[in-house]
Amino acid sequence: QVQLVESGGGLVQPGGSLRLSCAASGSILLIYTMAWYRQAPGKQRELVAAITSGNSTNYADSVKGRFTISRDNAKNTVYLQMNSLKPEDTAVYYCKALIVPRDTSYAREYWGQGTQVTVSS
Repeated sequence: QVQLVESGGGLVQPGGSLRLSCAASGSILLIYTMAWYRQAPGKQRELVAAITSGNSTNYADSVKGRFTISRDNAKNTVYLQMNSLKPEDTAVYYCKALIVPRDTSYAREYWGQGTQVTVSS
């Protein structure tokens, strides 16, 4: 059974930094695109950043220049380095990955359980 587990959230002051991690575990054959989404109270879930298996990246305009997504394929892990955090970055952050499990021949999306990021003084 494949699962994603996030870590690294917490409370940080404006201007501070946090690093989120999301590790995929289980019987995995391949991992394609990995991504981070966030959902603030009363708002829809939105894409923050994504990275392909070839390390191409894209970012939401609101985080460009402040957030960096990266991945370690040997560890099946994706990271989100968040710098210069603002109160409007407060949200639950979720990772998503497109994974081919070993017992199938097709890819499907998996989501983590989410980790809270709060930016406040």
